[in-house]
Amino acid sequence: MTDRKPGGMNFETWIDRQIREAAARGEFDDLPGAGKPLPRGRDDEMGWIKRKLDEEGLEFPLPGGLGLRREAEKVREAAVAARSEDQARTLVAEMNDRIKEAVRHPMAGPPVIVPLIDEDEVVAAWRAAHPPPVQPLTAPPPARSWWRRLLGR
Repeated sequence: MTDRKPGGMNFETWIDRQIREAAARGEFDDLPGAGKPLPRGRDDEMGWIKRKLDEEGLEFPLPGGLGLRREAEKVREAAVAARSEDQARTLVAEMNDRIKEAVRHPMAGPPVIVPLIDEDEVVAAWRAAHPPPVQPLTAPPPARSWWRRLLGR
């Protein structure tokens, strides 16, 4: 438990002093995750909630357009990880058809605008994730000497 802040001392100075003393006592040694980088990815405003749900393996159905938006996000990831470019294009086209259908016939729940998935952007990401295989260079056959060419051998 911490002591009360002495009168006349700045809060910042007092807090810095307590942190420095705790570090000197070794209270910050062997903390979980010490020396490891902070997790990256999902840097949007609700990223920390999405990371926690992913860590816990939780899935819960979302109403209407919210569920469609989550599904579109998963389809985009699946398209980038697809085996072929045609499969990626098919996944995107099917999801875009579902989004168009949802716009024509709104679902129950709050209206949520779900943008169409840009097929060219997903294909560019797929190509970046799946570079074409490098063909090994084949050496040309060794040149025959002039006299072997002359004799036709």
